[in-house]
Amino acid sequence: MSTNLTLSIPQVVPPARITRPRKYTARKVLGYALIYALMIGIAIIFMIPLFWMFSTSLKTRGQVLAYPPEFFPANPQWGNYGEAFAKYPLAQFMGNTLFLIVVNSIGYLLSVPIIAYGFARLRFPGKSVFFVLMLSTLMIPGQIKLIPLYQLYSGLGMINTYWPLTLPSFFGEAFFIFLMVQYMRSIPRDLDEAARIDGAGTWTILYRVILPLCRPILAVMLVFTFLWTWNEFLQPIIYINDFYKYPISVGLSFFRGRYGVEWNLLMSATLVSITPVLALYFVAQRHLIGGLAAVGLKG
Repeated sequence: MSTNLTLSIPQVVPPARITRPRKYTARKVLGYALIYALMIGIAIIFMIPLFWMFSTSLKTRGQVLAYPPEFFPANPQWGNYGEAFAKYPLAQFMGNTLFLIVVNSIGYLLSVPIIAYGFARLRFPGKSVFFVLMLSTLMIPGQIKLIPLYQLYSGLGMINTYWPLTLPSFFGEAFFIFLMVQYMRSIPRDLDEAARIDGAGTWTILYRVILPLCRPILAVMLVFTFLWTWNEFLQPIIYINDFYKYPISVGLSFFRGRYGVEWNLLMSATLVSITPVLALYFVAQRHLIGGLAAVGLKG
């Protein structure tokens, strides 16, 4: 006689996680209030120049230097913006700057990843020496290179063209190369080996495996390229002679005459010119901070 015994083992159900509401004591609330008040106060202090710029852009030429100063004019002169754009071709200057930004961004996207991949992943004689030489160029002031570069571009017939302002980007930038090398070194090499087992070559690994993982540092590179190109003043003055080829940084200087400055028109044009920069900051703020933090943690 056989008996079948069936044992039922009860399943142990983990207890549900109990979320308790946060208790905000009076001390914590006061601490948070003080921190936010301090941050708001600091933000207001830093925004005072922007507020004053906006106020000056709405004043007449006589109200700009009036004493006591008037923070906001009683009769805002909104026509200053139209007058500033009518006096000089600021829209064309901004278009020239955007063209330089696009070309330089393309140049850096083509050159920097290739150079950085060579330093981070490939092995060749003298790699450390070349890397140190590349980093040493960061310590050379740009003003020292102006005369030999001008002679070089003049001999090639590139003066009064955009070549001197865009061609260097297709040969890399030491600062961007350094950031990308540090980021690529943090990526596991197992991904490269797995891709090679599947038959991928060097270029395929770079563009299919490495670059998709380098989006944070690429975003940082594009933001810095935008800011540097938008604010560049010295090189366009040296290499460009045609009035209608100037970027916006040079176009704003035309409001400063020999004997006076049209502050109301200058502030109007400046406020319009910084609008793309402010928009870029608010759009790319998360990518910019995250990219820099990733480089600092992984590099």
